[in-house]
Order: sequence, then C-alpha cells, then structure tokens
Amino acid sequence: MAKVKVQNYKGTRDFYPEDKRLQKYVFNIWRSVCERYGYEEVDAPMLEPLELYQMKNGANPDMIKDELYALTDKSGRDLVVRPEMTPTVSRMVAARRQELQYPARWYSIPNLWRYERPQKGRLREHWQLNVDIFGQDGLQAVFELLQIANDIVVGLGAETGMYTIRINSRKLVNKLCELLRLCEPEASALMQLIDKKAKMPIEEYDQKFNELVDGDAAMKSLINEFLAATSYDELPEELRNTDEAAELRQLLDSCSDNMMESVVYDPLIMRGFDYYTGFVFEVFNEDLENNRAMLGGGEYDGLVGAMGAEPLPTAGFGMGDVTAIDFMQSQGTLPELWNETDIYFVVLEGSLEAAQAAIRKLRQGPRINVAVDSTYRKLSKCLESADKRKIRYALICGENEVKSGQYQLKDLKTGETFTMDLDKIAQALR
Repeated sequence: MAKVKVQNYKGTRDFYPEDKRLQKYVFNIWRSVCERYGYEEVDAPMLEPLELYQMKNGANPDMIKDELYALTDKSGRDLVVRPEMTPTVSRMVAARRQELQYPARWYSIPNLWRYERPQKGRLREHWQLNVDIFGQDGLQAVFELLQIANDIVVGLGAETGMYTIRINSRKLVNKLCELLRLCEPEASALMQLIDKKAKMPIEEYDQKFNELVDGDAAMKSLINEFLAATSYDELPEELRNTDEAAELRQLLDSCSDNMMESVVYDPLIMRGFDYYTGFVFEVFNEDLENNRAMLGGGEYDGLVGAMGAEPLPTAGFGMGDVTAIDFMQSQGTLPELWNETDIYFVVLEGSLEAAQAAIRKLRQGPRINVAVDSTYRKLSKCLESADKRKIRYALICGENEVKSGQYQLKDLKTGETFTMDLDKIAQALR
C-alpha cells in the first residue's frame, strides 16, 4: 500500500495531551467563574437549520452559505454546522419561554465552525465560552457580565495594565444620530465607519467621513467631540443631558465603586449592527504585539422575540479558547501544567504481580491517578519518561518495597526522594 501523508484540515488544531491540558485549564477557569455567579451549563446539537442564521443575520442563503459550513441532509433539509451559540440559546429559551425561571443564567462551551481565512486569533474551528442572562434589566445584566468577564481575565493571570474592558452604549449612539437628524441608512453608514476607524488608514477614514458629513461643520464638530470622549464628562453637552448618557454614567460608576479599574468608556466600540440594542463591550489585550479584542458582547433584546416568543431582555458575551491562550502567551501568564496522572508507578522486574495490591489501593483512594510502567527498562529511562510527560511524582516498587510496605516516592520537579508507606503517600498527595 502506498504511503500517503495526511495532515489535519486547514484552520483546525490537533490536541496532543499537553495541548488538551492547556485547553482544559482554560475551560476550568471559565466554568469556575461562571458557576460562582450562579450560571448553569447548557449545550445543543452542532447542526442547526439554516433559517436560524438567516433570521439572526437577515442575510440571503447564498451569503450565509459562503461563510458557514452548510450541508443538505438526505431529506433535503438545509443545515449548517453552528458558527456561534447565540441563536441556539435564543431558540432554546423561546421554546420554553413560559416554563423557565427568570433571570435565566446560562453558559456553554461549544465547538464552533466558520469558513474563513485562518489567521492569528481566528481559526475555522474553535471552542468558545458563551455567557447569557435572560430576563434581567439591561444595566444590571451588563454590570454582572462585566464582573464575570473581569474575573475570567484575572483568572487567566492578568494584572492591571494587561487588559482593558471597553464599553459603549448603542442607545447613546442612536441618540447622537437622532440629534444629527440622520435617516436610517445615514446612521448605519456612520456606525459602520466608526466601527472601522481603527482598522483603516487615516486618509481613507477622513475621506469617507467628509463624504458623510457633506460639509456640515456643526455635524462634523459634534461627531468628532463624541469620538474624542473618554468619559461621561467629556461627552458633548447635548448628549450629557440625556437619559442614555445618565445610564452610561450609572454603569461606569458601578464599575468604579466595585474596583473594576480596567473598565473604560470607548465610543469606537460598536459591535454587530443587526441585533445589539443597548450596552456593548469588548475586552482588549493591551500587549502591543497582540493588541486586539479577546472577548465581546452586549445587550441583544430582540432575538428571542424573533423566534416567535414574547420578547425578553437579554445580554451575553463570548470568548474563544484561541484568544484566551494567545492572551496568556503574549502576557507571559501561561502556567506550568502537570499531567493529570499523580503517580508514575515504576515496577521493577519480577514484581508486577506482587505490586497489584499496592496499585489498586492507591487508585481506590480519593482522587489519586496512577499510571503503571511495567516495561522493566532501566530505572533512569522510566523516570525520564515520567518527567517528559510532566508527571510530578514517580513511585518505585520492587520486591523489597512490597515486602516492607515502604516505597520510594520521587519528586521529579525537585529531585527529592521520600520513603514512606502507601497511606502516607496518599495523604501527602491529597
């Protein structure tokens, strides 16, 4: 048979034990923080009807199929592999709109797929934490989500200065458009231009901006004053005296009162135009070589109602495992992760049958994982193998150890060796 070299599909990752260990570390932080705030884990099928994403995006089927992994099943139904979780959880809430208890606090860590050009921080396949709260007042819901997001980033090892949480209010932006008397297409064009400002050459931005204001000096001045604001106090006076601005100030004050010093106001944060309705936010990695958003979300009150159920105030955010790991790598907060195996049990030649009782006793103890090496190689080779696998402890067992009940436990990190019985070994590991 001819040999064929087969590689993994472009834009995906193979997870060797050390890779999976790091991903599990991130997942454990996500789960721990979410459950600390009373959120419950949910999941759903990877396949969804195509119309679910047409409903969310308002796009035609061909456009969606270009961006998503789409297929037609044997019965002719158009399906997609889920590219995100927000439409799915909205569908789930709509299906049990009258039965659920509110506020409903849900989180999920789904495997997601999107057909796009792989690049740093964005792959075709990734896992993503989704945190959503249904049936809670918008300001209180967003404040809680900001606390969760902050705790997650701190859990990844972040310190002050490594990240910022940037917030904006779509209601405030809409109020600005109202003051400028912009019609819907003009308002949409302004928001899209603001959203792209940081990603385009300044000359291109200035050209498009001047075309948009069409020589209206007052309009240009008001927009520029709004975009230059870094706090409530710096907003144009016409906006400071509005209910929308007062709500923004209340949220900023709540964050300040709760020592969330990384939260800042940023009028450039726009996010999705189709369904975000109130506050929006993004968490930015402030490393100069990886300065990008690693988490984002906001209020999206209309999606449950679009599923045919009674509308429900909703807010949520998402964070990918790729950006979480990139953040730790760029900021130098990657932990030293040891193997889930607690003991590498090295059996010396001729001792395996006698050692079985000791192996069984260790495994029956609470939370002790034991891997057995009965290859009868040189002891140095066995210890080298354990060390390369990042197993912290090796236990050496020969006839003398079985007879005496005293075993050598070697700490492969420090090089120390201890001699003790199995009960003390188990106690020390716990």
